[in-house]
Amino acid sequence: MEISRTELSSAAAATAGQPSEFRGAEILVKSLQAEGVKYVWGYPGGAVLHIYDAFYKQDTIQHVLVRHEQAAVHAADGYARATGDVGVALVTSGPGVTNAVTGIATAYMDSIPMVIVTGQVPTAAIGLDAFQECDTVGITRPIVKHNFLVKDVRDLETVMKKAFHIARSGRPGPVVVDIPKDVSFNKTGWNGYADKLEMRSYKPVHKGHSGQIRKALQLLLSAKRPYIYSGGGVILGNASEELRTLANMLGYPCTNTLMGLGAISGTDPKFLGMLGMHGTIEANNTMQNCDVLLAVGARFDDRVIGNPKHFAQSERKIIHIDVDPSSISKRVKVDIPIVGDVKEVLAELIAQIKESGVKPDASALGSWWETIESWRRKDCLRYDRGNKDVIKPQHVIETLWNMTKDVETYITSDVGQHQMWAAQFYKFQEPRRWINSGGLGTMGVGIPYAMGIKLAKPEAEVFCVTGEGSVQMCIQELSTCLQYNTPIKVISLNNRYLGMVRQWQQLDYEGRYSHSYMDALPNFVKLAEAYGHVGMLIEKPGDVEPALREARKLKDRTVFMDFRTDPTENVWPMVKAGAGITQMLLGSEDL
Repeated sequence: MEISRTELSSAAAATAGQPSEFRGAEILVKSLQAEGVKYVWGYPGGAVLHIYDAFYKQDTIQHVLVRHEQAAVHAADGYARATGDVGVALVTSGPGVTNAVTGIATAYMDSIPMVIVTGQVPTAAIGLDAFQECDTVGITRPIVKHNFLVKDVRDLETVMKKAFHIARSGRPGPVVVDIPKDVSFNKTGWNGYADKLEMRSYKPVHKGHSGQIRKALQLLLSAKRPYIYSGGGVILGNASEELRTLANMLGYPCTNTLMGLGAISGTDPKFLGMLGMHGTIEANNTMQNCDVLLAVGARFDDRVIGNPKHFAQSERKIIHIDVDPSSISKRVKVDIPIVGDVKEVLAELIAQIKESGVKPDASALGSWWETIESWRRKDCLRYDRGNKDVIKPQHVIETLWNMTKDVETYITSDVGQHQMWAAQFYKFQEPRRWINSGGLGTMGVGIPYAMGIKLAKPEAEVFCVTGEGSVQMCIQELSTCLQYNTPIKVISLNNRYLGMVRQWQQLDYEGRYSHSYMDALPNFVKLAEAYGHVGMLIEKPGDVEPALREARKLKDRTVFMDFRTDPTENVWPMVKAGAGITQMLLGSEDL
């Protein structure tokens, strides 16, 4: 039975009369249509062939055939991060599921709304070590917000409704729906996709406690050395506008975590840069020396505050706003916890400030800013800009920023030194423009993220900043880029090392570079050309800007730019493991 555009209305509302009979696979597709899904990234296999047959008979959802299941989940993840919609991936049973695990864990650590549909062996074969069987629910339980095993086709529609609701509400996260092959084949009566869903055991809090918000207001306005610290929760909660309004009303200094970049514009004078392990002096010192800290959608993780005992040495009052109550006082004890949707809580806080008419202490705030500016003048992100012999990786990112700052641009990255340089030197002015793996630190996400975003944002410029190590983990997706016409631009900062590993080996292992040198790299230019794309080799600093300009002109082509960068360059500042956030190494002179 065909599922076409003309049936979308019936997929979202009950039909009159007797319910029609559909196979489970058709109900799945109709459920995805009713949820407004536009793209599904996947890879077929025996357990999901009924589902793929149902996709063949419809024309409203585009299925994107990746070259590896890990990339399917990463691409759906990148799409979700850039759009705010629920990303959807589809994989088969057994190795299809296990290949997808890294992508699921990546999304889980960064709280990304996703639904991953997995095939399973027929219900009668579950537990009998059937061909391509694995315990999907058991394997994925620690890395999902929730998962389902659908044992009866009559439950499928309700499960899909729950899956999307759980994925996108509260603290977002990935939800796995495991569908045995017979469930996707069996028929049941279906009367349309339900409009409403009631889940008694799952009711996320949206509105913050007004009394707590009033306490937060009093504390904020009485601060002498205030600081606003925001994380990925502001991006996920679409609360950037409210955060900026609050910061502008108060005139307080602000910082973002790696996952929160773009919540406050990177060009705003109140923005002190990213904080944490590779944060700026001004951001880290302000964090340690403030007297009132407003934490919004952040979780005080190890890469942000360093050693908790060092962080606790300074007395400060902490206000923490988060949709997830389990994140509050998890690593750092806070004084005023506020559980709720960050957008709604910030809106009420702004309204109360306007109503109160109270202004911050201008004199104290002025003195605080003078102290901050003295830290800022140390220019902790300096590097050898005058070098004419070898390409400095920071120069590539700065050049890219200057060329693209006035157009809609999305930057994805893999994980390593290149990720930190992108975070430090690209001044993200809008939310959802910086797409990277923060919590899990997954190499290989860059290209799949970029191709997922390019489908969602075809008119935008999409750059993948990567390294010669990370890029090889999912480089086969260059084939997917060609098939589905997603012309991304790959910027490989090729230093012939696993750069961050080499840096740690230099600092902590007395220069014993154990297996961090890449000894047999491919010719990336020829490799890109073999996949049907454009390859460029850039070896001189003077060629960086012309190469980027040429690549941008090739709007309809994927371009792989192999920048041969300084292999000795390190990411500074750096806080070593176990140190406090103000115990920063600023350069080679500190070694």
